[in-house]
Amino acid sequence: MSEYLFDQLKVVRNNTLNAVKGLSENQVDKIPAGFNNNIRWNLGHIYLVQERFAFGFTEIPMLLPEGFLGLFGKDTKPSDWTIQPPSLNELIKLLEDQTDRIQEAFKERLDEVLAAPWTMPSGLTLKTVREFLTFSMYHEGMHVQAIKFLHRFGS
Repeated sequence: MSEYLFDQLKVVRNNTLNAVKGLSENQVDKIPAGFNNNIRWNLGHIYLVQERFAFGFTEIPMLLPEGFLGLFGKDTKPSDWTIQPPSLNELIKLLEDQTDRIQEAFKERLDEVLAAPWTMPSGLTLKTVREFLTFSMYHEGMHVQAIKFLHRFGS
């Protein structure tokens, strides 16, 4: 059963990476009218949230490049950036490597109950590594849809 969850994480991540395949730095930075963020922000945000959901509630250190929280955290947007964001290739590399790190760290720990469960504003409480990772796929899917809209309306 655990292998299936890791397979799902990889399929979702491949869908994310395929959504930006062939895009240029210029294309990932466009912010169409009516949007607050761009494709680069969505990619960084996906990485940041997955890192927090996988590692942030465990004792395993997160792999967050300097400035990531200020660039891609909740309620951030490119118009407020004061530092240079990572390149598209850097983001892609981080995203490609992340699922393997997650699988390696948690292949025997998916049902571990975490010391600090997290309750979302909706009332849903995530208590295990499996629950966090499962919910992270929903989150990533929402942002992949945003990426597709941004590409369609930014072209």
